[in-house]
Amino acid sequence: MSELSHLINLELYPLDDANWRARTKDQLAQHGCVALADFLRPDALAALQIEAQRGMKHAYFNPQHHNVYLTAPDDNYAETHIRNRHVLSTKGCITDDLISEQSVLKILYHSAEFKAALSDILHEDELYPYADSVSSVNIHYARTGEELGWHFDNSSFAVTLMISPATAGGAFEFVRDVRNAETGDMAFDAVDDIVSGKIAPSHISMPAGALLLFRGRNSLHRVTPVSDDSIRQLAVLAYNQEPGIALSETAQMTFYGRVNAPQ
Repeated sequence: MSELSHLINLELYPLDDANWRARTKDQLAQHGCVALADFLRPDALAALQIEAQRGMKHAYFNPQHHNVYLTAPDDNYAETHIRNRHVLSTKGCITDDLISEQSVLKILYHSAEFKAALSDILHEDELYPYADSVSSVNIHYARTGEELGWHFDNSSFAVTLMISPATAGGAFEFVRDVRNAETGDMAFDAVDDIVSGKIAPSHISMPAGALLLFRGRNSLHRVTPVSDDSIRQLAVLAYNQEPGIALSETAQMTFYGRVNAPQ
């Protein structure tokens, strides 16, 4: 644990402790998410905040209209049907290849101890990086008025680290277990009610330095627009359940504005 002792608050989060892993696993199973406040030590967080601020000049911003399922339109449904209705995402990001190998994020992402703890908590045999040079570690930015629209994740889990929250707006909202992707139940009526504001979502508090584990494949979620002049900065640590997977060229162009071939 020596490489992580100066980065992670191991007194609160002893990654190799079986009892801590079991408690965290139970919390994730019970709530569909678990937020680990003060996960990073203050010095590591401060260094990461400086790095993220400097990297923002390289961020790619590409406002996107998409449906909540992140799929192409289906002509079997009207344009106004929730299956085809568009929401807006306007955040930007920098890619893995623009983040230093000495970054807190890269050290954490590639740490065998960190991956072992995540694998146990997430019920995964192993976690693998993306097979391209842009998708594994990203830093996301949301400025005044920018947001992440309602959507379901394609992956069964997400691992994110809050660098700097917005001081107004930029709230993470979700409604748990709305659809059942495994059985093909897309829950159109419930999704429509959530997007239309008829169902109030839950909120997750994410202070700077907090690690979030979230199961978003069946839980609808979004980040609300930042409503002041602060900048929300969030790191995404993206793992795969199998080796050799690269993000598609279409997805790379959409999210990053460029394509990097598999390594």
